Amino acid sequence: MVTTTALEEELLALAGSVPDPELPVLTLAELGVLRGVQLTAPGRVEVQLTPTYTGCPAIEAMSADIERVLHDHGIPDVEVRTVLSPPWTTDAITAEGRRKLAEFGIAPPRPTGPAGGPVAVDLTIRCPHCGSTDTTLLSRFSSTACKALRRCESCREPFDHFKEL
Repeated sequence: MVTTTALEEELLALAGSVPDPELPVLTLAELGVLRGVQLTAPGRVEVQLTPTYTGCPAIEAMSADIERVLHDHGIPDVEVRTVLSPPWTTDAITAEGRRKLAEFGIAPPRPTGPAGGPVAVDLTIRCPHCGSTDTTLLSRFSSTACKALRRCESCREPFDHFKEL
């Protein structure tokens, strides 16, 4: 017999495996937007999801994808609730997510440090193609509002940089 805790963990893993609609190389768990899954009644699940920013257009697609995955797993009643507090930050991206971003050609965000802690002074952005820190900002916005467009001055390749929040 599966205990509620084990079932919730299983459903959390399923929901967390959903790819981000804007960055399909990352799962929602790796992006750090999936806050939790609770079984609220037999066959009824509530999922807490925090968008990367309040106006994120992908939140509806994320919610629909989570609902589909959990319905396919036999959960008839799925409610995805948007949770804005505490707000999402780029520190929520897992180490694996950061590795996948770089492998995909997107410079991952720099860690911002512990809450209330010192702010990193290193402002360099490393090129995901050649590793050079000689990069130039081309546009504060790229294919999505959470990314900036940069160019590496060493290899001359353009690349996205996932902005720190």
